[in-house]
Amino acid sequence: MSDCIFCKIADHEIPSNAVYEDEHMLCFHDLEPQAPIHVLVIPKKHMASLDEVKEEDKELMGHIMFKIHEIAAELGLENGYRVVINTGEDAFQTVKHLHFHLLGKRKMTWPPG
Repeated sequence: MSDCIFCKIADHEIPSNAVYEDEHMLCFHDLEPQAPIHVLVIPKKHMASLDEVKEEDKELMGHIMFKIHEIAAELGLENGYRVVINTGEDAFQTVKHLHFHLLGKRKMTWPPG
């Protein structure tokens, strides 16, 4: 999608502070962190939200979820972490490209938001 900021980041048209990248996904530091460690994990395939994930995306989604725990370990999140997916306006999804927030290095509270 030509006007999607995350697609531009995934295509390296906009620089990011990358933590991990492979042919399917990119992980980079959030510009407005909500925890000492706050990275975003995005699929390189454009999907506006979790609502657009299709049957054909099962492998991609599994790959991302598997890699998130590896990324968390590399970032030293041995004491725990939170993964958040905001879907839609009521969930405060501000960028219309599916993304996962990986947060850690602080005690999380419940309920969130």
